[in-house]
Amino acid sequence: MSNKIKNRYVPSLSKLAQYFRDWFHNSSEPINFILLYAHNGTGKTRLSMEFKDRGKKKKERPDTLYFNAYTEDLFYWDNDLENDTRRVLLINKYSKFLNDIEAMDMENKIRPLFQRYVDTNFSIDYKYKKKESDIDVFWAVNFIREENINGTVNNVDFIKVSRGEENIFIWCTFLAICQLVIDGDESYNWVEYIYIDDPISSLDDNNVIAVASDLAQLLKKGKDKVKTVVSSHHTLFFNVMCNELRKEEHRCFFLHKNKTGRYILRATDETPFFHHIALLSELKQVRDSGKIQTYHFNTLRSILEKTAVFFGYTDFSDCIHGVDDEVLYARALNLLSHGKYSVFQPVEMGDDTKELFIRILDEFLKKYEFALPDLLN
Repeated sequence: MSNKIKNRYVPSLSKLAQYFRDWFHNSSEPINFILLYAHNGTGKTRLSMEFKDRGKKKKERPDTLYFNAYTEDLFYWDNDLENDTRRVLLINKYSKFLNDIEAMDMENKIRPLFQRYVDTNFSIDYKYKKKESDIDVFWAVNFIREENINGTVNNVDFIKVSRGEENIFIWCTFLAICQLVIDGDESYNWVEYIYIDDPISSLDDNNVIAVASDLAQLLKKGKDKVKTVVSSHHTLFFNVMCNELRKEEHRCFFLHKNKTGRYILRATDETPFFHHIALLSELKQVRDSGKIQTYHFNTLRSILEKTAVFFGYTDFSDCIHGVDDEVLYARALNLLSHGKYSVFQPVEMGDDTKELFIRILDEFLKKYEFALPDLLN
């Protein structure tokens, strides 16, 4: 299957799942990654389950570690409605996905990943009971946040975190398990494929780039151990993943379902995505005011990613190709737009970083004369 093929009509999601498995082992054109874009309602989650089930039926054992809506359902809140004090995120400990995490010191594997994105800490209680009379016990996540009250820093337990922070925690739990797979941990030696469907629900663009970049780096480390499918309805996330993996053996596709119910698989280079540039207005106002926050680097890279897709470039850095200090600018955007430099709470940039941000933004606006004068004035 080549990205040069315009369309491929697929009779069912089950058949498409088998196509994916076959393409991974096509000796004439081997690939390690399949990236799939599809709108909500197309059947991405069902496709991930079809892919998982086909392996289980054929081998009579699971071979796919997957992340999708079902994975998220393994985590659910006990809001302590009676006392409103001990709010914890419960974990379904019986899932194979969470196999023996207590013995593997998973807290210390999840924590550094989680705190790349948020300023919240946590602990896991492996003997938690909703009521003392309960026979069964749960795993329960207690979220902890430092609060400065009159100069004294205290830990506040049992925080009800936002939906975005909750999703980040679940996602980081999955990433920690993926790391175990890549490291060859015996508990996950059954994993031959990783299937990830829409990992960035409830996240804004500032964290989407961070998640995509970090995921791509992890997957590249494990490409010789597992094959990976990533599907998403989020255009920015999809574009960043394609760019990050562009030097790897991968394929990028768009899955469409027409009015007759037929599925059409198409190479994304035949259907470029269009992105607006309204965020430039905000960045221009921020530049003029001088109140530039660290997350504005994420916003700037987001705009460059979208512009790169619109113009058909292979990488966001192509948007500043030819300008003075383009290498410095590309490195700064890549470094400061994700990882530990991406913070959950807004923090004002230092003066040197502000100056660099302004230089990049001005060079970008000088190079591209967008036909939207009202937007930028």
